[in-house]
Amino acid sequence: MHITDIKPFPVWVGTRNQMLVKVETNEGIYGWGESGLSSRELGVKGIVEHYREWLIGKNPMNRAALWQEMYRSQYFEGGRTLTAAISAIDIALYDIVGKKIGVPVYDLIGGKHRNWVPTFASGGGNSSDEMVDSAKKMISEGFKCFRIGRSYEAELKEDIYEPRESIADSAEGIIKVREAVGNRPVIGTDYHHRLSVAEAASFCQMMPSHTLDFLEEPIRDETPEAYEALRKMTPMPFAIGEEFASKWQFLPYIEKGLTNYARVDICNIGGITEAMKVAGWAEAHYIDLMPHNPLGPICVAATSHMAMATPNFSWLEIRESSGESTGFYSKEVFPVQPEIIPGKVTVLNQPGLGVDVDEASLTEPFQFAESPHLKRKDGSHTNW
Repeated sequence: MHITDIKPFPVWVGTRNQMLVKVETNEGIYGWGESGLSSRELGVKGIVEHYREWLIGKNPMNRAALWQEMYRSQYFEGGRTLTAAISAIDIALYDIVGKKIGVPVYDLIGGKHRNWVPTFASGGGNSSDEMVDSAKKMISEGFKCFRIGRSYEAELKEDIYEPRESIADSAEGIIKVREAVGNRPVIGTDYHHRLSVAEAASFCQMMPSHTLDFLEEPIRDETPEAYEALRKMTPMPFAIGEEFASKWQFLPYIEKGLTNYARVDICNIGGITEAMKVAGWAEAHYIDLMPHNPLGPICVAATSHMAMATPNFSWLEIRESSGESTGFYSKEVFPVQPEIIPGKVTVLNQPGLGVDVDEASLTEPFQFAESPHLKRKDGSHTNW
């Protein structure tokens, strides 16, 4: 068996673009993958087209060797755009191998540890009372873990973001949520790396004991020493890693105990091949995976197979609940996909990923879409 074509599909599904990749073979077996570099999909498309030129004719069964060849075949190896492209191709290769052998992908990477995958949802509100209402709705749906915060509409007016105002308003709402729902639900919040060390420390100091079970991405990741400083200022568990593009980026965060949950993104880090290495590494340090999963059913399927085959797993991010509606899991575009219900994903037991795409329904072309370019009130740029 050999690869005959690799087709990138940057298409609009729901409320954002999805960067889908199809790998075809001479035996008629094909696989689907997805890239996670949102808002830079055309850059990934170009890299996939570069790889296509020499991957045609290769044996898809040799997926680990192909990963090494893709990563090491240029002088400037690595980087988020390259690994996002490698991720999509790698996931598609696992889909092909599972179909060829006749087993689900989780059987290729160790077999079942669980019968379904626990998930968490995200919600928010324009006020503390709305945040409480959102939390109660997610709990009533069946979610035992959720993220909560001030809604973007409340925080981002005319793309203005002031961290000190945000942490004061968010802290007030999160404290009321915990008081309203009790100690059993697992509650986190995501700061999307918008804060400085001092701002993040101030936010943590506003939280009474066991208000939050995890704080996600409070500061940027480029300087692990900054996280070391923040780690000394608070006992709050951190969830870090969704923007990491290799196992090497995870190195200081795992080895120095800077993260308590590894937010590995299977569609950015290099696919299943690389993500499973991070999973084993994290297990050795008693760190659970809490995968970043902001995309469509291909990302859900690939990440769920990893979750099924991984002992050290907590919750998978899901983007449909009473807290948000994205349209990412279109049954028209993805007629075959994992079963997603509040609080859990059930992985299909058919060979491969258990997801398929109706190419005829890929009619919504790529739309230029940019994340907000945030500024502070003084006009200076800040992080999205």
